[in-house]
Amino acid sequence: MLAVQAVHTGGPEVLKAVEVEVPSPAAGQILIKHHAIGLNYIDTYHRSGLYPVKLPAVIGLEAAGVVEAIGETVTRFRPGDRVAYNGTLGAYAQAAVVPADRAVKVPDGVSLETAAAAMLKGMTAEFLVRRCFHVKPGDHVLIHAAAGGVGQILVQWCKALGATVIATAGSKAKLAVARDLGADHLIDYSDEDIAARVAEITSGQGVAVVYDGVGKDTWDASLKSLSRRGTLVTFGNASGPVPPFAPLDLGAKSLFVTRPRLFDYIATTEELDESAAALFALLASGAVKIDIGQTFPLAQARAAHEALEGRKTTGATLLVP
Repeated sequence: MLAVQAVHTGGPEVLKAVEVEVPSPAAGQILIKHHAIGLNYIDTYHRSGLYPVKLPAVIGLEAAGVVEAIGETVTRFRPGDRVAYNGTLGAYAQAAVVPADRAVKVPDGVSLETAAAAMLKGMTAEFLVRRCFHVKPGDHVLIHAAAGGVGQILVQWCKALGATVIATAGSKAKLAVARDLGADHLIDYSDEDIAARVAEITSGQGVAVVYDGVGKDTWDASLKSLSRRGTLVTFGNASGPVPPFAPLDLGAKSLFVTRPRLFDYIATTEELDESAAALFALLASGAVKIDIGQTFPLAQARAAHEALEGRKTTGATLLVP
């Protein structure tokens, strides 16, 4: 079968399409024939070496498809079930074996394409707004890269929770996407002072929470945009890791900073199922819609990474086996 490996660390050019044997599920595992594969920024971190993995490796953490076979002791699924997963390395392939307790059933009414695009990004949004920081009606929320895959879901989910959403993006076209999703205020961070605009919008009070998946380029503005006892959730490094800082930097307004990982919020099967149920319920209600902005054949994973890192994508990106 076709798979895409990172043969060593580096840029998108290290991704190579290779032929590998179809794996067989061991006890506790299921074999999934992929229908669609999600592309995420964490894939670029595995490829670049920012998050080390043993190489060469088939990268990718998210996909949806149909169960082809089950290993011994598996009772959670049976062949033919529509399933999706995230968190198991090896998704850039036509099929993969996954621990049965790390996959979830895809309910009727949710397409496999939507599931593949939504699992990692959608469950990230779920824990960010419901558990990492509990967004409440009336909260002012600042969301960076609001036209991106996670950003689009965050905008919609925060609006569904009754928050006032301030969205940032790097172009007028991307801000238009955030506006159409319901963002109340728009900031173009290519030519506007983010913190100054937030102060203007909030009458100097700042926001309760900043969701920052950009990293280095927005770090200072994110801190300056917070209200007293506000929370900065730095959950991504699209522009590079945030710079070193001293705890004393947080003292002027008693700020909180957290660097969460999705996989610490879905560490158990029970947490995984609860997060997936909340996500699928919101998708089914129509309160959150997944925009699949572009698709690439699996063999063109390099081009997909180039587009993602070049900020030439909007919404979710899928690789199609």
